[in-house]
Amino acid sequence: MKILLARRFVARLILPILLVCGLLLGPSAPAYALGGEQVPLGQAAPGFTLPTHVGDGDVSLADYLGQWVVLYFYPKDFTPGCTLEAQRFQRDLPEFMERNAQVIGVSADDVDSHAEFCDSEGLTFPLLADVDGAVSRAYGSWMRPMSMRHTYLIGPDGTMQERFLGVRPAIHSQEVLARLDELQQA
Repeated sequence: MKILLARRFVARLILPILLVCGLLLGPSAPAYALGGEQVPLGQAAPGFTLPTHVGDGDVSLADYLGQWVVLYFYPKDFTPGCTLEAQRFQRDLPEFMERNAQVIGVSADDVDSHAEFCDSEGLTFPLLADVDGAVSRAYGSWMRPMSMRHTYLIGPDGTMQERFLGVRPAIHSQEVLARLDELQQA
């Protein structure tokens, strides 16, 4: 009986967390295994408007037409991997700005959690509250009840230029910068 309960625990709780963290499926895993159907590169990125903790309260993708957008989805505020990833994006934010790129984070956490997370970590880029997961689903980055660790590079014309699935938080920001440089030089 105890073995059966342990297996259920792993299957229901631990396995989804490992999948979200990219520990079982590497970056080469099929898109359907990592949260859903992905928007093809070169096509329009799904539009959205979500609440944030800064400014007038809402951010839309359309607000950033004419500049690159680094749209990164992450599971949860204050968790180790998500904190490290956010810190790296904050560290590299001046480099993104030099490249006419805006960093935007998205998770299912609410606006109050995002405000506390930004205050705690000194984050100055917007974090968006996708509490029902609608935008995460539109980007193929949803594993109920949370967003998955995926990043999308959206071009100044609003088209999907690159995607990163199952990323490693410690080096991810630098990977995105390198790919952004390649795309801007093409």
